[in-house]
Amino acid sequence: MAKLTDKELTGHVNALAQGCEGLYTRDELTERLRQADEDGRQLRVKIGMDPTAPDIHLGHTVSLRKLRHFQDLGHRAVLIIGDYTARIGDPSGANKTRPMLSEEQIKSNAETYLEQAGLILDTSPEKLEVRRNGEWLSKLSFAEVLQLAAQMTVAQMMERDTFEKRYEAGEPIGVHEFLYPLMQGYDSVCIEADVELGGTDQTFNNLVGRTLQSAAGQPPQIVMVFPLLPGLDGIEKMSKSKGNYVGITDKPDDMFGKIMSIPDELMESYFTLLTDLPSERIRTLLDTEQTHPRDAKAALAKTIVQTYHSAADAERAEQEFQRIFSRRQTPSEMPDVRIANGGVSIMELVISAGFAKSRGDARRLVQQGAVSIDGEKITDIEATVTPETDQVLKVGKRRFGRIVVG
Repeated sequence: MAKLTDKELTGHVNALAQGCEGLYTRDELTERLRQADEDGRQLRVKIGMDPTAPDIHLGHTVSLRKLRHFQDLGHRAVLIIGDYTARIGDPSGANKTRPMLSEEQIKSNAETYLEQAGLILDTSPEKLEVRRNGEWLSKLSFAEVLQLAAQMTVAQMMERDTFEKRYEAGEPIGVHEFLYPLMQGYDSVCIEADVELGGTDQTFNNLVGRTLQSAAGQPPQIVMVFPLLPGLDGIEKMSKSKGNYVGITDKPDDMFGKIMSIPDELMESYFTLLTDLPSERIRTLLDTEQTHPRDAKAALAKTIVQTYHSAADAERAEQEFQRIFSRRQTPSEMPDVRIANGGVSIMELVISAGFAKSRGDARRLVQQGAVSIDGEKITDIEATVTPETDQVLKVGKRRFGRIVVG
């Protein structure tokens, strides 16, 4: 079997490192790829995902897409479903202790994660290994946990900026939170990871994996971290808890509309981190003298919708967006919102339509002027309305419902 030439090896390293914000280390990655090629073995490339929410969003796909790149080069993806680490909750980027999830929540979320990750990864058995870290973490004795904890000092843990900031602000830090990086690092020991991928907020956790692997007599994993994708607001990282996300299972129209809502300054990072468009094409789209920002954003939205749905879906989503927003028309298809005869409170109407998850959410939408019936805004949270069949309930910019009475 032909071996990689030095030129081919360099090309692989350059391609894998593209978009990487931190690589520990490039020389190690080059040597590990060379050795794997000579030995005819696959590298074991790890990503850990805690099923703390039911959906994967575009922010998660930055590392998952790089994992697919390793697969395309012949290596093995090891997807760790953190059913045990999710019980603690990753303290990375958190300004307070995260709530612990129930086993039922974790199990349900894990099932959707696997299904959604399959939209990005090669799921053939020779290319993908799925593990749950409860396999090994649940079997540790208390003595073994103490031995694991002895590998790191409190001073090392406090080097993590989130812990340091919380300590200085007088925010409580649970002792169990110090265990999280050790648990994630121990995952790398148990699966003998060659490479671990993650966002920049995972740098500390992933480097702990290197420390624990060295202590266990294993070659330390190469750590590759990538920029955190900004959310739709352009301020904070994309997160379900912040409501600034695009889920990869969002409907085509919703996905297209959300992408069209991002600030113009986010387009470069979205094009770079979320698409496979050639750099020359991206430069042309971002050059305002060659492409209007609205058209560039539409190209971005179509590319992303096509990635997770189809080219036909992307085309239809663009046409629907133009119909609704450019021409100020209502969608051609809307869900029915069925109500009984007589008056109904505006908040109950919004909730029954599925456009708000709680009375508090509905109250906020009404007070913000985001609710209207046939174009007439309703801002009084105490309002009772008596709508008629075929009137249109609109909540926000993209949610419409056709009222059906009786």
